This record gives sequence, C-alpha cells and structure tokens, in this order.
Amino acid sequence: MSHHDAIVIGAGQSGLAAAHALRAARLSPLVLEAGPEPTGSWPHYYDSLTLFSPARYSELPGMAFPGDPNRYPHRDEVIDYLRRYADRLDTDIQTGQRVRAVTRVAGLFTVDTDEQRFTAPIVIAATGGFGNPYRPTLPGLDQFTGHVLHVSQYRNPDRYADQRVVVVGAGNSAAQVGVELAGHAHVTLGTRAPIKYAPQTILGRDMHWWATTLGFDHLPIGPYLRTKPSVPVIDDGTYRHTIDAGRPARSPLFTTIDGNQVTWPDGRTEHVDTILLATGYRPDLPYLAGLGALDATGAPRQIRGLSRTHPGLAYVGLEWQRSLASATLRGVGRDANYLVERLLRTPASVPTIRCCEVART
Repeated sequence: MSHHDAIVIGAGQSGLAAAHALRAARLSPLVLEAGPEPTGSWPHYYDSLTLFSPARYSELPGMAFPGDPNRYPHRDEVIDYLRRYADRLDTDIQTGQRVRAVTRVAGLFTVDTDEQRFTAPIVIAATGGFGNPYRPTLPGLDQFTGHVLHVSQYRNPDRYADQRVVVVGAGNSAAQVGVELAGHAHVTLGTRAPIKYAPQTILGRDMHWWATTLGFDHLPIGPYLRTKPSVPVIDDGTYRHTIDAGRPARSPLFTTIDGNQVTWPDGRTEHVDTILLATGYRPDLPYLAGLGALDATGAPRQIRGLSRTHPGLAYVGLEWQRSLASATLRGVGRDANYLVERLLRTPASVPTIRCCEVART
C-alpha cells in the first residue's frame, strides 16, 4: 500500500487536466488508468471521428495542439496529443489499474484496484461515461432479433454494407455516423424531434471563435441548468444538406418492434437488420457505489464538483459540468483548475504533508 497527496481515477482528458491542476498546486498526484495507456476512451471511438472544434480550441492547459491551428483534428491525432501531454506532466500515471472500490476512514481514502491498494486525502473521479453507454427504453427493443449496438461499439461501416440500419439519436455522433453509413447501407435516423443544426462557420469565423470571444463557452451556468441542454449538430455544410436529401433519411422514432420488423408512426412496417443507438452516456462510477457518494440513479451527490457526502472527493468531466464546454478538451482544464482551488480551500481535504507549502503559494 502506498500513500499519495491525491489520487485521480482516469487518465483521459479530464484526469490529465486534473493532474495538471494538482501539479500546479505543488501536489504530487497518482493517476490510475484502467486502459493500457493514458488516452482515456479515445482509442475506442469510431475510426472516422473528427473534432468539431479547430485545433486551437482543442487543447489542455499548458500544451498547444500541434500543427495547423485551424484544422479539425482526427481521433488519432487526439490520441497522440494525449500521449504526449501525459509524458510532459511529470506525474505518476499507472496504467492497467482498474479501480474496484473507494472507501474512507478517518479522513483518508483507500483506493483498491485488482492488485494494489493506495491511500490519499483527495480523490478526483474523472472516468467519464464511455464505460456506461446510455441505452434508452424503446418499445420492443429487448425483443428485437436483429443486431443492436451502441455507438460506443461502432468502428466503421464495413460490416453493415447493404443492411437496413436505423440510427437512433439526433446529436453529432448520430449525424456523423448516419451520413457515413448511408454510403454503404440503407439508413434512417430515428429521432424523437427534428434535428437541430448550428453552423460551424459564422461570418467567416468558426463558431468556437465566437463562443470564446464572447465568453459564452465557459460561462459557469452548469449548476443552474435543471436539465442538460441538447447539443445541436454542428454543420459544416454537409449534414443538413445530406440528411434533407435523404442520405440518410430522417423519421420520427419507430413505435413498435416485432422480431426484426419495425413499425413507423405512419404505419409502415419494414425489416431492419441493425439498430444503432447514438444516445449518449451516463457517469461511470461503480467504484463509488459502496461509499454512499452516489444517488439512486448512479449520479454523484455533489455541489459544483465537490462531494456533498465526503470531503476531499471531487468530480471533473462528464460527472460534473460547470459550463457548456466542460466535457471537451477545450473546457475541462478550466473546470479542473476551479475544482482543485476549491478542494484546497477545504481543510479536511488538504494533505497535511503539503499544507504549509500550499499556503505559501
């Protein structure tokens, strides 16, 4: 068993940003990552994934995204960026360490992985939601005899050639995957409401330039939103035009499923081979279940990122979103800095070995 100033669970963009903030506060965190390298869930996203934000607005604190700042980076470029960012952190990052449980006794957290045990007065949960894809309850879906998958399981269109596919969802992933699949299969986007679009470029400037310049992107409005606002499809001129042209088609969501037969609201019934759910994610925090830090839905009981039940426990990324940019490369750094500042103002969570040094900064 080893003791640390702080433990960060997850080495994706949120965990790395949290480690950077802790290092800036002169703490020495341990970062635990279940995967084989400090790149979070990015290697598992579909092959064609491309960011909707330019490189200049897709970076973590302290390290610019390399190359043309106006380009839109591909998934593999993000993976490489995170690898290099982790290398520059000067932080103990241990991969292949899946956290199974967190407990707390006398102000000290114990973090258990499959093979090791660690202790710290601070724990930051930054595991995102990729391990907990949201699968909505849809009429007859459990009895569907075709293939059902979540977009987290989708890689490329090869295996779906000539199939009849329904993509459920109206967000960016649904549009991007649906348009890609439409070149290989007969595809319909099934949505509960019409798709909303936002232009990627406004008056010759990328929308993220406007959001950053006007300060809207980082407004701390997250705690005041009763429900997370829907994110429109960011359209570079391709998606609205292609979907309006029926490649893929868009339809209100099916009403029933019988075997592999899907019935649409207009009464049409047809055979479907695959239903792909592009329906988002929920916080993935099973290691906190025994701690009593989660509500009945599995969401953290927190106020502005700090646990309401356990001083020294905090959340960053999908688990807590301070602004509209919180779950993105461009936004999570601000959240991590804000979170660590608040943590170190909470006496119960300040490591005694470092408190004097922190007080001098």
